[in-house]
Amino acid sequence: MSIFASPTSWIESGALDQCRQVAALPGMRHVAGMPDLHPGKGAPIGAAMTSSVLYPFLVGSDIGCGIAVFPFKLKRPVPEKLATRFPDLDVPDRSFFDEADVPAGCTDSLGTVGRGNHFVELARVGTVFDIDHADRLGLAGGDLVLIVHSGSRGLGERILRAHTEVHGAGPAEDPAAYLAAHDDAVRWGSLNRRVMAARVADALGAEHEPPIVDECHNSVEVRDGLYLHRKGAANGDGRDVLVAGTRGTPSFLVAGHAGADAGYSVAHGAGRKMSRADALRRGKAKHTVEELRRTPVGSLVVCGDRQLLFEEAPTAYKRIEQVIGDLVEHGLATKVVSTVPLVTYKTADVEPRRRGGRR
Repeated sequence: MSIFASPTSWIESGALDQCRQVAALPGMRHVAGMPDLHPGKGAPIGAAMTSSVLYPFLVGSDIGCGIAVFPFKLKRPVPEKLATRFPDLDVPDRSFFDEADVPAGCTDSLGTVGRGNHFVELARVGTVFDIDHADRLGLAGGDLVLIVHSGSRGLGERILRAHTEVHGAGPAEDPAAYLAAHDDAVRWGSLNRRVMAARVADALGAEHEPPIVDECHNSVEVRDGLYLHRKGAANGDGRDVLVAGTRGTPSFLVAGHAGADAGYSVAHGAGRKMSRADALRRGKAKHTVEELRRTPVGSLVVCGDRQLLFEEAPTAYKRIEQVIGDLVEHGLATKVVSTVPLVTYKTADVEPRRRGGRR
């Protein structure tokens, strides 16, 4: 077991316990914990786990969840105006996809973001750390990008439930059958991110372009004859990855170059440091709704669910700068650019806009 975090990084003991439990599973060869490591439901989040046995519960229910980055061109973007024009991404819009091309024929939730830590964010490129790499991606300081974080919605959940109802947390009885369903969910998640980007581009009057980055962080792949499970960890083997910060902090696009000891993986985000219940309780004592809808970096958060606002407050997460610093220090990634949020969509805003800000 290897944990890629510096001594100054806080890793919850429960997450380390879960890593040890996973490391003891039959067939498990190696567990690599990322600097955003935190406890999950039965398995750690922020880990890459290599085994001779395929364990669906190590991938979880949101198979194919990932983050895509799309170039976005708008004239004179005004966050206050744009926030009112985001489409309702809780409701599908079939005009943006061809049902014949949808993996597994699952169209019910396509083009929707979901809840939890999922989001769609209009952001501006901040600091450029590697000019050549950024130029290859077509990025420069001040450019706009759309960041979409979501997964396979109900499809992945049905795939996991079909397994756990029979086998619980045990291994896949038919790995090939699970992998076929898993691959459908991964493709579905990627399509879902593209559909949402198209919907937002249409609503905001921007040209829709293909993503320059699209990496999932809940998956399993066959590598060197073994199963490499990733739960909240992105493919860092020569891939570009957007490591998400919070609604009120930058995110970082990095170039991954992680090796076998890290499960060829990098972190996927800042990582929670509070449970949702703790974030809700502490947040209500510390923040107002207005403070959470207008962030410290001046961006706006579109969210009609007050509980979700508190659960997803920036203070509920680790410092993204520390996570990125650990990735760099351990040689898993190098920084390419930072992105600074302008408008972050969580769920449709059901409250009217008021003078002086959102309440």
